[in-house]
Amino acid sequence: MMRSLWTSASGMSAQMLKIDTVTNNMANVNTTGFKRERLEFQTLMYETMQRANIDPANQTGRPVNLQVGHGVRPAGTTRIFTQGAMQRTDRQVDFAIEGSGFFQVRRDFDEYFYTRDGSFQLMPLEDGTLMLTTSSGFPVIDVDGAEIIIPEGFTMGDIVVGDTGMIFGRNPEGIIEDLGFQIRLVQFPNPNGMEAIGGNLFAETIASGEPLFEADGDVGTISRLVQGALEMSNVQIAEEMIGLILAQRAFDTNSRGITTSDEMLQTANQLKR
Repeated sequence: MMRSLWTSASGMSAQMLKIDTVTNNMANVNTTGFKRERLEFQTLMYETMQRANIDPANQTGRPVNLQVGHGVRPAGTTRIFTQGAMQRTDRQVDFAIEGSGFFQVRRDFDEYFYTRDGSFQLMPLEDGTLMLTTSSGFPVIDVDGAEIIIPEGFTMGDIVVGDTGMIFGRNPEGIIEDLGFQIRLVQFPNPNGMEAIGGNLFAETIASGEPLFEADGDVGTISRLVQGALEMSNVQIAEEMIGLILAQRAFDTNSRGITTSDEMLQTANQLKR
């Protein structure tokens, strides 16, 4: 009888984590570049009370096992990297990625992270130049691994970026000139292996594999950069609401299992009276 109590408790714990995952998706419905998560479950160990055992010579035995499960446990969270909707902003340093690429940014001198959030800024430097950074001030990296520095005399309205990330500037004479930078886009063999660290940033892990640089031809399909637009979250509120309701119903059902087991134990305890 006690087995059902622990089994139902594991189900309630799993559904609580499911609700946490769904509500996090819903909370980030307007977060730029956010990718929804899906919680996956696995069964716990089984107790084998009788094993299948057939004796063909005597035509006797059991063709099936007699097993009882001990509940469920969360196995992992899978991030769904489907393309989010594009939202036009007409801002020169807003960029959306069409494809599987990530921007590479640097947080410390030798610490690199990756993001789909292309809402960049131009940070003024002491020499009058401008550095392309994230909203948190992290430098955006170009294909040569360097910071992207916009020369003096150019403003945000003068910046023109091509589909491949090549950066151009419109000089005072109205002539478009190459500024010598290309925004680095990378892909990963297993993007689900990346670690989300907050701030719309992902970190490389052993499970994700090393980054593959699109400009070096290391990937099969090249991503396309869209200037003046942002990629919105791929969360669908209707789907998340359905998932929330299902998780709540499953939680209620498992709690009912605990109540039923408790009532049965109470009845068994009262038999001796």
